[in-house]
Amino acid sequence: MPRSKRVTIADIARQAGVSPGAVSFALNGRPGVSEETRQRILAIADQHDWRPSSTARALVGARAGVIGFAVNRPARTLGSEAFFTDLIAGVQSALAGRRIGMQLAVVPSIDDEMDTYRRWRRANQVDGVLVLDPRIDDPRHELFSSLGLPAIMIGGEPSEDEGPATIWLDDTEAARTVFGFLFELGHRRIVYVSGPSEHEHVRLRGGVLQAMSPQGVAGEIIETDYSPAQVTAAVHALLDRGERPSAIVFDNDVMAIAGLRVAQQTGVRVPEQLSVASFDDSAVTSLVHPSITCLTRDTFGFGEQAAAFLLDQIEASGPLPDRTGPPPTLTVRESTGRVPS
Repeated sequence: MPRSKRVTIADIARQAGVSPGAVSFALNGRPGVSEETRQRILAIADQHDWRPSSTARALVGARAGVIGFAVNRPARTLGSEAFFTDLIAGVQSALAGRRIGMQLAVVPSIDDEMDTYRRWRRANQVDGVLVLDPRIDDPRHELFSSLGLPAIMIGGEPSEDEGPATIWLDDTEAARTVFGFLFELGHRRIVYVSGPSEHEHVRLRGGVLQAMSPQGVAGEIIETDYSPAQVTAAVHALLDRGERPSAIVFDNDVMAIAGLRVAQQTGVRVPEQLSVASFDDSAVTSLVHPSITCLTRDTFGFGEQAAAFLLDQIEASGPLPDRTGPPPTLTVRESTGRVPS
C-alpha cells in the first residue's frame, strides 16, 4: 500500500479480513467483535498510524463527550483501595451534571498507559484525560503535547515545565505531619513502606524522612508495588531484624492493614512495640483493631475538583494555572503510641 495514500477504515478492514463495521466497532471501543479481532485491528491501525479523518469527525461532532482515566495499578488491588473508589465516585459526580461520560482502563505498565492514550486520541474517543502518579522525568508530558490531548495531573507538585496542569497535593507537608507526629512520640527508627520509587510522591515523602537524619532519625524506605503480598514480605523481613523499627508508615490503607496483620501474626504488639500509620484513610482503618492512625482527606471532593478542572481545561484556549486539592488532616487512632522508655 503506498505510503502517500491515507489509510482508511476500508483499507484496515481488507488487511484484517473483516467488515468496515467491525473495524469501526474495534477502533471506537464498542462491543460487537471478539477481543482477538479487536487487537488484530488495533495492531494494523497502529502500524499505519491511523487517525479519523476531519470529515468523519465533523459528522459525529467535534467532541466525544467522554473523558479518559487510565490507571496503572495491579488490577487485583485496585478495587480494594478506598482512595480509587472515592476518587472515581467524585469524578463521576462532577461529570454527571455536565452529561459527560468516563472511559476507565486499568493497565499493567506505563507503556500500556501511554499506548491507551494514543488509541483514545487516534479514535477521537476522549476529549481529555485525568492522569495519576506523577513521575520523575515523566514521559507522558511530551506525549500529551504531541497528541494535543488535554490532561490534568492528579497529585504531585505544581508543574514547572511544559507538562499538563496539576491539581496538586502537598506531599512534602503531608509527610512532615505524619513523620513529625511520630518524632514527637519519641520514634527514631522509622520505616516508610512505599509504592514504586519512580512516583513523585514517594520521592517527596521519602525526602522528608531522610531529611530528619540530623534530628537522630534513622529513616528507611522500602519500595513495593502496592500489593499486599509484597507489603507482607517486607514487613516480615523488618520484624525479623534484631533491631526492629519502632514505627512503620505505609503509602495507603490497604498496605497498612496488611502490615498490621503481619505484626499481629508474629506477636508484635501494636502500638506497645510498634506504631503503624498510613498516608491514606478509609472506613476500614477505623474498624480494624487497633484502629489505624491515618492522614485523612476528602478524596470524593478531590475527584470532583479534578474532573471540573479537566473540563475547564478542555474548554480553555490555552493552559490553565495549577490548582490545589483539599488539605489533609491527621486522624490519630489506636495504632500509634509513645516509644517505651
